[in-house]
Amino acid sequence: MKFKYVHNNINVFNLEKSVAFYEKALGMTVARTKEASDGSFKLTFMTDEAGIHQIELTWLRDWDRPYNLGDNEIHMAFVVDDYEEAHELHKEMGCICFENESMGLYFINDPDGYWIEIIPEHR
Repeated sequence: MKFKYVHNNINVFNLEKSVAFYEKALGMTVARTKEASDGSFKLTFMTDEAGIHQIELTWLRDWDRPYNLGDNEIHMAFVVDDYEEAHELHKEMGCICFENESMGLYFINDPDGYWIEIIPEHR
C-alpha cells in the first residue's frame, strides 16, 4: 500500500483576496476549482511551479466572520531560490510577521492570518 501526499486545506474568508496573495507572495497559480451546485462553497487548489503539492483554499458562503486560528502554531513552509528578493517583496507587501535571523528564516502571514515560513534554498 502506498500513500502520496497531495494537498493541505485551509479555510479562507475572502477567496479572491487569498488567491491574489498566494499568486503575488509565493508565485502560486490556480490548478483547478470546484464550486458546489448550490453555491455554498468554492474550492480553489493552488500549486507551485513543480505542481507536486497543492494548497486547497476553501471558501464557505455562509461563513460570516474571520476564522479563529487559536494559537496559530501550525504553519506551511516554502523554500525560495532568492531569499533576499523574496524578503524584499514580502516587506513591501507588509506581510512579514516574524523574523528569526539567527536561524536564517522568516514568516509571512496570509490575509486570514495563517503563517508561512520562508526558508532559503541553500542553508
